Amino acid sequence: MKKSISIWSFYGNWNLDEKLRLAKAAGYEGFEIDLSEAGPVNLASTAADLKAVRALAEKRGVVLSGLATGLYWGANACSEDPAVRQRAAAILKKQIECASTLGIDAILVVPGAVGVDFIPGGEVVPYQIAYERAKEFVRAAIPAAEQAGVTICIENVWNKFLLSPLEMKAFIDSFGSERVASYFDVGNTLATGYPEHWISALGPRIRRVHFKDYRRAVGGVDGFCDLLSGDVNWAGVMKELKAAGYQGWVAAEMIPPVPFYKHCPEVLIHNTSRAMDAIFAL
Repeated sequence: MKKSISIWSFYGNWNLDEKLRLAKAAGYEGFEIDLSEAGPVNLASTAADLKAVRALAEKRGVVLSGLATGLYWGANACSEDPAVRQRAAAILKKQIECASTLGIDAILVVPGAVGVDFIPGGEVVPYQIAYERAKEFVRAAIPAAEQAGVTICIENVWNKFLLSPLEMKAFIDSFGSERVASYFDVGNTLATGYPEHWISALGPRIRRVHFKDYRRAVGGVDGFCDLLSGDVNWAGVMKELKAAGYQGWVAAEMIPPVPFYKHCPEVLIHNTSRAMDAIFAL
């Protein structure tokens, strides 16, 4: 397996070059970048902008391992509002285009939400309606993904949707396309289940992996914690990933280092790298 780190794990005031340099120094092979409103890869990025980002990563000796985005939290693909659904479709289209230019073959996609507790006053969509709209959303993007050689990887997140590994498996399989797969997040399963069960069920559908740890006794978003300090059964996770034949990118997606690392936030990046090495060795 190949070790990567999410851009979201870094102190926000550092620029992309500083983040890439630190990732390389800490021993990561890869760097998971994101599509954002105003970051180095954004909705207005041109092909020239993206080629410059790719060249910078190559200069620093780090592979761009995946393309995530947090934009779907403000653009629910299952919304009752057609304009919101159209914005989600535009985000997905831009993700595919950006990934292709950046040389990335997998993107993280949240296909919609039934409800989101951490968004105050957020829309609640009836589950069956959300399921059908999510399928429409993904299906419409498959031709572009197939043409670009980019896989739409559905992440298991706290969206009150696709709540079990069997449901996620059936959702992915319903498209009948190799360009729809799983962006499996270990830590996100802990609130309601066990990551090793998800890995066993999803098997070869997993094309990218996020490492996070979580303390059930804390609960909520405050339950996320440093790798090896939570309740993840890491030996079980590694056993199932190996059984599934997974050899791809594993990106650590850590809580932002500030305010949790008020001093020397770069230590989080180094500590996470060492923890990943230990987990890989299990």
